[in-house]
Amino acid sequence: MTTDDCPKHYGEGRSTFRRLCAGLLVFNFVLLFIILLVWAILRPHKPRFVLQDVTVYAFNASVPNFLTTNIHVTISSRNPNHRIGVYYDKLDVYAIYRNQQITLRSSIPPSYQGHKEVDVWSPFIYGTAVPVAPFNSMTLTQEQAAGTIFLMVKIDGRVRWKVGTFTSGRYHLYVKCPAYIIFPKSTATSAQECAACGDGIVKLQMVQKCSVAV
Repeated sequence: MTTDDCPKHYGEGRSTFRRLCAGLLVFNFVLLFIILLVWAILRPHKPRFVLQDVTVYAFNASVPNFLTTNIHVTISSRNPNHRIGVYYDKLDVYAIYRNQQITLRSSIPPSYQGHKEVDVWSPFIYGTAVPVAPFNSMTLTQEQAAGTIFLMVKIDGRVRWKVGTFTSGRYHLYVKCPAYIIFPKSTATSAQECAACGDGIVKLQMVQKCSVAV
């Protein structure tokens, strides 16, 4: 082989490498296009959450700037999709009062929700002597004395979508469920009925839709 043959072989190698790169790019583009096309056709919808009831076993704000709670909530989730399943990899439930977290986070075990399925969870959210901002503590005491307190039950989590054999990456899930806690001194309404207001226990039946963001 003469020195004149080297540029020829070098050029052939570069040409093969370019064709290989071009083929990989085309393959990746087609694969991505197919995934996006299937995703657009299936049109995934967010899960629908409903706060079904709240039972308050403890709600003690007698110590200034501290709050002790023990609340049992029942939350349902429905997958409205016909062909898409939902993996709930992580779900943390807690309560908020005026943008301040007043309970610890309670974790719901990971689960899979099939097409059109409904799951129901009943976690306890609680906290012992949780510090509360002074202005919130004062308002909280006043509202409890008046008979009604507005809380926000929140869920933070991670979900994945399953389409056939394809499973997406993880997405953040944010759920907000408004809850008006009615204490014995107040009059129960038809929308939120005080089913049991004895022995320090307040049970509220409600079907409150939650806002969901993914």
